Amino acid sequence: MKDVHKEQMTKDIELIENALKAYLPYEESIKRQERVVDAMRYSLEAGGKRIRPVLVMEFCRLMCGSPEDALSAAAALEMIHTFSLIHDDLPAMDDDDYRRGRKSCHKEFDEATAILAGDALSIHAFSVIAKDENLSFDKRVKIIDILSETSGYKGMIGGQIIDMENEKRCDVDIENLRAMCAGKTGALIRAACCMGCVVAGADDEVIAKADRYGSCVGLAFQIIDDILDVTSTTEVLGKPVGSDEASNKTTFVTLMGIHEAEKLAAQLTEEAIGILEQFDKHEFLKDLTHDLLVRIK
Repeated sequence: MKDVHKEQMTKDIELIENALKAYLPYEESIKRQERVVDAMRYSLEAGGKRIRPVLVMEFCRLMCGSPEDALSAAAALEMIHTFSLIHDDLPAMDDDDYRRGRKSCHKEFDEATAILAGDALSIHAFSVIAKDENLSFDKRVKIIDILSETSGYKGMIGGQIIDMENEKRCDVDIENLRAMCAGKTGALIRAACCMGCVVAGADDEVIAKADRYGSCVGLAFQIIDDILDVTSTTEVLGKPVGSDEASNKTTFVTLMGIHEAEKLAAQLTEEAIGILEQFDKHEFLKDLTHDLLVRIK
């Protein structure tokens, strides 16, 4: 990534980190519930790439909006993403002990607290958007609609159930895998792009283009994840590698091989960049999109 874009990314992430802390403050009134709030903060402030909230802000900027106006949407989306990671790591799901280089929430606290922390984040996210008086009522409703649909049974949660069912199957094909990834990984990336456009007041045609971009990037992102699960190390990724094989998961690597999977990820990335090039001032997002293809973690 170019230095000027790295600087922009750093500023975006700093704004996001500050917003996350502000939207989940410690209050005297929640003293009795402190343990679950600690668990929420533990997972929410664990770092990570913050790709989804950055996409919210940058699509807002791309549509000539103010990225600061998109902070509630960006923070809410990251809360939903974090809730999904907490639950994904649970023994009933992927049973992973580490996330982002440190203990998973259920290992640092306990399983029941982790479940409740994820639940609380999933609910608090919508409160954050609903209370943002800098956004019009119509924008808040539209953002909540996008986030609820892409988080639920039609989106992320739907993708997760397909993923779990696929572990018990030996006939998973590319079409099935694409449907799973479109939900589990792609839905929140699509949401990020569309929510940023809504904050900026973009029309439906533009939002549809952002949605298509998000679909391409989301699928490419999952393919690279599949590749890294085979080629990377736990130290680099900050989470266990080889977990897909251990869980008997069918991935793009197992179906296509690493080389063909890399080619498909590159094709999707080029398609996404082609959509961006229809807009002015797309250079940062183009750079970021390419970086997601060549990332090492």
